Amino acid sequence: MQTMSREGNKLVHRWDGETLVVEPWGNNSLRVRSAVMREPEDTDYALLPQADTAVSITVGEEKSEISNGRLRAVMERETGSGPARLSFYDRKGRLLLQEEGKGGALNKKSRYFKPVIGGDYELTVSFASQAEEKLYGMGQYQQEFLNIKNCSLELAQRNSQVSVPFVLSSLGYGFLWHNPAVGRVSFCANTTQWQAQSTRQMDYWITAGDTPDEIECAYAAVTGTVPQMPEYGLGFWQCKLRYWNQEQLLQTAREYHKRGIPLDVIVCDFFHWPRMGDFRFDEEFFPDPEGMVRSLKEMGAELMVSVWPEVACTSENYEEMKQKGFLVKAEKGIDLAKLFNENSTFTDVTNPDARDYLWEKCRQNYYEKGIRLFWLDEAEPGFTVYDYDNYRCRMGTQAQVGNLYPQLFTRTFYEGLRRAGEEQTVSLVRCAWAGSQRYGALVWSGDIHSDWAALRRQLCAGLNMGIAGIPWWTTDIGGFTGGDPEKEEFRNLLVRWFEWGTFCPVMRLHGDRLPAEEVVGKDGRRYQHSGGPNEVWSFGEDNCRILTSYIRLREAMRPYIRKLMEEAHEWGRPVMRPMFYEFPEQECCWELKEQYMFGSDMLTAPILYEGATEREVYLPAGHTWVFLHDGTAFEGGQTVLVRAPLAVIPVFLKDGSHSELIGLI
Repeated sequence: MQTMSREGNKLVHRWDGETLVVEPWGNNSLRVRSAVMREPEDTDYALLPQADTAVSITVGEEKSEISNGRLRAVMERETGSGPARLSFYDRKGRLLLQEEGKGGALNKKSRYFKPVIGGDYELTVSFASQAEEKLYGMGQYQQEFLNIKNCSLELAQRNSQVSVPFVLSSLGYGFLWHNPAVGRVSFCANTTQWQAQSTRQMDYWITAGDTPDEIECAYAAVTGTVPQMPEYGLGFWQCKLRYWNQEQLLQTAREYHKRGIPLDVIVCDFFHWPRMGDFRFDEEFFPDPEGMVRSLKEMGAELMVSVWPEVACTSENYEEMKQKGFLVKAEKGIDLAKLFNENSTFTDVTNPDARDYLWEKCRQNYYEKGIRLFWLDEAEPGFTVYDYDNYRCRMGTQAQVGNLYPQLFTRTFYEGLRRAGEEQTVSLVRCAWAGSQRYGALVWSGDIHSDWAALRRQLCAGLNMGIAGIPWWTTDIGGFTGGDPEKEEFRNLLVRWFEWGTFCPVMRLHGDRLPAEEVVGKDGRRYQHSGGPNEVWSFGEDNCRILTSYIRLREAMRPYIRKLMEEAHEWGRPVMRPMFYEFPEQECCWELKEQYMFGSDMLTAPILYEGATEREVYLPAGHTWVFLHDGTAFEGGQTVLVRAPLAVIPVFLKDGSHSELIGLI
């Protein structure tokens, strides 16, 4: 019985109600879909349409093959009848990835669609594990692992957790799980399993490349690249929790201007609105937004405002949004999803009409007042309880499509700004999914704690986010919670974090500092508190001089950073790159998690441990490395011990490039 066939440029297998389709999708890449009792759907969650490519397909009764450039897939039946098993090989015939198969008498299923009675399927897709393999990417998880082999990761969005299901293998392939369902992936020693709680089909994409850069660029070609970064994205951003009135915000900008400290962006954080979901300034505290924006521009600074998708029951927009079906609904009980200040739920950004409604409110109340920059907070969305299967959107339940929410939230503002005539757009957002980058998502790592362990976790998170295809990434410098500017131990952490922030894609100071300041309106109503001081002069004058010197270094680095942003825009290259990205032929570089390349020319080794004033740094072979601090040159191929007093972060310039920066810190 012939179960395999060629249909156009696709290799298709039909057996027992399952339709399995393998087709080219970009250069050296294949897309694999499977569905039960129907044809697979052409979903466009992250993958963009691709031009036809020449493929080679051979069809047999027991074994068939499809080749697209450097990638070849073999489809074969393990027994005389039954489902087909897929294996993927590179152009040299080396096995890259293989479905787990039946396992003999174990009688397993590589693609197991477990019916959800009355609904869709719980899906588990199993691949054989290769012991020597190293894996990177998958987004942002709060852990000190760069190599995620032997990790089990939740495929779900949370505050400070960002699930972007693309993984890069040291064996020479990249893999995208093109399914926004909540689930889990386990990269175990004995198996690799991808799971979706509730889905209609299997859908993944795989590519082969000789280098990490080839794999990364191929992934960007099918999911999109970031826009061109605006010039204000290259400098220093000031933020705190929170500038609660107009004069306070302007006075901060004036002080930076008075001191001659460059400031590109200042942020007006949450609860500048009357009620959650009003999407406008509170006139009591911000009486003249247009004048505020003009004053900032005269000082060379842009204003960014926070927008949450959350809508309180007391909001002036709640009843209209509820009537029009623009809000996320609970499957059971009361339609509440968040308990924070007030009872609320979230805008259903999977509904195009709801996205248009949200942007129109923000266009009228922010954009028309001169604001072009938006901070899209709570983008997971941040449910008080992460019961994903209890919330339903236009596209389905959160369990089915929830991971897509942050991408569509960012898309709302990207498309709105484009319609308004803005060509360069960037939105600060707390979460992302595959494809978010093409909508100008600048992801920050959420409400992390102010301690050294959190700092170390952010470095791994940022590097894996870049590999997952999100090149614009940043953190709250100093951490978000728990920092007291008057305590010496926090000041030291803040300085070290600030130094590292200079060599992140975006340099942004933020945090909820102690002590809190109570905010009370004229009518006696208590508003969200404001955190303590968080400006560069808030941590002592000696430290202020250090921090200011790094802001000036960032200014001097503008031409180089602009070049890195152009590479991200044109090719999809990460700005922060693990050592193996630039030096894949040097085996030790695949193991280094506490140093990285800022672009191709700057080796950055931040101080990540309390009290440390020196650290070891591996300098890759084949190059000369010049210490940014004093110009000392070292030959590559060795590990050096570098002195790093509080004012110094170890940074090395490859082959003496950018010598004009030497000695600026």
